Amino acid sequence: MPGAAPRSRWWAASCRARFRVVAVALGLGAVPASAQRPFTGYFQTVGLAGTRGDLLAHFNRFRLAGEVEVGPFRASAAYEHALTLRRSEALPGFGLAGVPSGGEWLDLQWTLAEGERLNWQHRFDRLQLAWVPTDDLEITVGRQAVSWGTTLFLTPGDPFRPFNPVDPFREFRAGVDALRVRFFPSALSELDLVVNRTGPGGSKDTTALVRGLTTVRSWEVSGWGGAVQGQPAGALGTAGSLGSWAVRAEAVLRRLEEESFFRGAIGLDRRLQVADRDLTLAFEYQRDGLGASGPDDAWRVLTSDTFRRGEHQVLGRDEAVIQTGYQIHPLWSLSGLVLVNLNDGSAIVGPGVAWSAGENATVAAGLFVGLGDDERTRERPIPSEFGLTGTIAYISLSWFLF
Repeated sequence: MPGAAPRSRWWAASCRARFRVVAVALGLGAVPASAQRPFTGYFQTVGLAGTRGDLLAHFNRFRLAGEVEVGPFRASAAYEHALTLRRSEALPGFGLAGVPSGGEWLDLQWTLAEGERLNWQHRFDRLQLAWVPTDDLEITVGRQAVSWGTTLFLTPGDPFRPFNPVDPFREFRAGVDALRVRFFPSALSELDLVVNRTGPGGSKDTTALVRGLTTVRSWEVSGWGGAVQGQPAGALGTAGSLGSWAVRAEAVLRRLEEESFFRGAIGLDRRLQVADRDLTLAFEYQRDGLGASGPDDAWRVLTSDTFRRGEHQVLGRDEAVIQTGYQIHPLWSLSGLVLVNLNDGSAIVGPGVAWSAGENATVAAGLFVGLGDDERTRERPIPSEFGLTGTIAYISLSWFLF
């Protein structure tokens, strides 16, 4: 083919250059071996099939991460490839296939190949430099994970791209390109400042927040305030126990276009023994003033700036989650999750099974079944939040290589 040889040479040179960038970022040969920390490798492959849109897809992800420390400085990076093969053009939005993204300002993602049935990308999922001059101060800049949620599934108090509540793969959280300053006044308290210039969806407004966290009589208490995407916001959170139940709650007050909105969630969870095996139970409820009051209001939420920026985990104004897990054998476990939109009556039901295939490998399989109204009309393009989902089956292998 004309031009194939020059293109091949360009590809080889490009790959060598990219490898050099990765090697430098991860510290290969940059510092003495005594200053290095071990690398970690992660591989995930997920097969998907669904009843909507002729869904058939295969997602693969390889990740290499490492950290080096020299004096008070610590550099860490995670580089990964993601390859998706699909028969249908649409993929489910449950975190079943794809690489999550967060508040990204740095251009650290590139496409190697893209077509109707294929998408191959690589990127730096983490790339950060930290200065730790003392034990109680840490200053970090770059792409990093920031998690401020208190509840487990529905976390309106977490402004940094929380997980989808039905995402079965939570090994790695989406990174945020930010400046972060953490101060630890005591072993049980923390002050945290995060400044992020660009948010999901390409918005250019600044998120600048200060969070304080401490412990009061065995209860964790936290609060943050400042600006989320240039708009005033504040939140409170707490976690503790009542008897054998863990109690978690968070509440947020947002100010958008001269109007105030309340967002909050509360949850209970516990672990108990049944037939000498662990059984876990969790329940959460969320009230979201930014959510849709029903099917007639869903389109407004889907086209809103807050949805475009990734601030909605779910669409409804009132949502509830029930999750269970049971260890039927030291190597086998069952799980079940139900997410219900209390405003339109739709739900996602997600049973699953997992097998510990080795010390560092897990095989999992499950279903997501959408229940609810699925009849679209011009006046009601979203008849219910989960009614259009259909049934999705997946099987996955997750393997920490080293």
